[in-house]
Amino acid sequence: MQQETNADVVVIGGGFAGLITANRLAELGRKPLVLEQGTDAAYLCNSRFTGGTFHVCFRDPVGRTPEELLEAIRTTSLVASEPLAQAVAHEVSKVIGWLREHGIRLAKAGAHEYKSWVLTPFRNNRYGLDWKGRGGDVALRTLTETLQAKGGLLKRGARAIALDLKDASQAVVEVSEGGQTHRYRANAVVIADGGFQGNPDLMRKFITPRPESLVQRGAGTGRGDGLSMALAAGAASIGMNRFYGHLLAKDALTNDNLWPFPVADPLVESAIVVNDAGERFADEGKGGVWMANQVAWMDDPLSAVIIFDDAIWRGPGADGLMSPNPNMVNAGANIASAGTIVELAGLVGLPADALARTVNAYNAALLAYKLLDLQPIRTAMFGKPMPIFKAPFHALTVAAGITYTMGGISIDEHARALDAVGKPVARLYAAGCCSGGLEGGPDSGGYVGGLAKSGVTALRAAEHIAANLT
Repeated sequence: MQQETNADVVVIGGGFAGLITANRLAELGRKPLVLEQGTDAAYLCNSRFTGGTFHVCFRDPVGRTPEELLEAIRTTSLVASEPLAQAVAHEVSKVIGWLREHGIRLAKAGAHEYKSWVLTPFRNNRYGLDWKGRGGDVALRTLTETLQAKGGLLKRGARAIALDLKDASQAVVEVSEGGQTHRYRANAVVIADGGFQGNPDLMRKFITPRPESLVQRGAGTGRGDGLSMALAAGAASIGMNRFYGHLLAKDALTNDNLWPFPVADPLVESAIVVNDAGERFADEGKGGVWMANQVAWMDDPLSAVIIFDDAIWRGPGADGLMSPNPNMVNAGANIASAGTIVELAGLVGLPADALARTVNAYNAALLAYKLLDLQPIRTAMFGKPMPIFKAPFHALTVAAGITYTMGGISIDEHARALDAVGKPVARLYAAGCCSGGLEGGPDSGGYVGGLAKSGVTALRAAEHIAANLT
């Protein structure tokens, strides 16, 4: 016999989106119940692993005007819902203010504009995974404490497995707890359990034919449970074929020191990336997020190689915190080096003649200001392309590292789940990275910002529930 409990609002997922939603609901007079599948007090999730940077398309979310942020979203994402983009552009600064009011500390972490608002304590400037006592970990603990002080409840070891919306007066969530099934009846349900990057079947269907070839840059706990339940209950999905991530050394598949940092973006954005035929296959100038997606879609996602020279390695490759040079070497990445391109090709198993032609064509186009004549073209949206002239020459075989999937449940500007014709699904909301409609697109990396998206949709969901549902 199944146990049943009445609840006011059920929030599925104990990451940033879930805990911000629950805290806001509690201060608006609701009694939220957060269901978290993790069992430990410091349960693992992407929010606990996060670097903690609040930005919108790498812009300062407070120093920039909403109009500037909105234009950045439009040009970065290309598929963003206008109402949802408007909400993020106008309310991300509100999220930061709300967090600070609730004891979450943020500070400027570097000279780059997008580092203006970063959760503290900052992660250490070292390779590998560093989360204990860092910004994300501290913020989750703080939000949990404030939720409990307001009368909300976080239940660990509770994995939501089914959703029933057939009764118009209540939503029912079926939950697996300690080997038993429990049903919660609620006035509203907020799905906030992250993306589906930890679900090989969904990854294979939407992201890559070989999900085992990708490196998890996060906790890997996002299994798409909420997404699957929402779709079964009549919600629609949107933008499922994009993810936020970066290129990592291929060795990160077997060496934990090489994920989530350092990433190979500075090398990608200054040099070229080739396939196993020794040919370029995508525009490196669109940045690391774009290239990670391109690599994931390859027939063999482990065949991509970055080709660069010593000027790139000692210049952009050594610039900034957690740079590839020297951190990848120190962490154990295998970087091949040789005195000539032909010799380098032999070291990494590429056809020497083809690789030499590719490098020569790239160099000639760069010096003649004709990078747009290359096939594929070479732009400079991110970084600055540099010639590959100076020996020794280097090659780094890479793998796509995935942090979270960009697409998910279709939502409106109030974080209400939408059906296939754009009508709200009664009593169902989705906040954070389980939702879609903001990031992605056919011709860009489409990365807007996971924390900004999570915070805005969480506050919006809570406020709409508090104002409209009984």
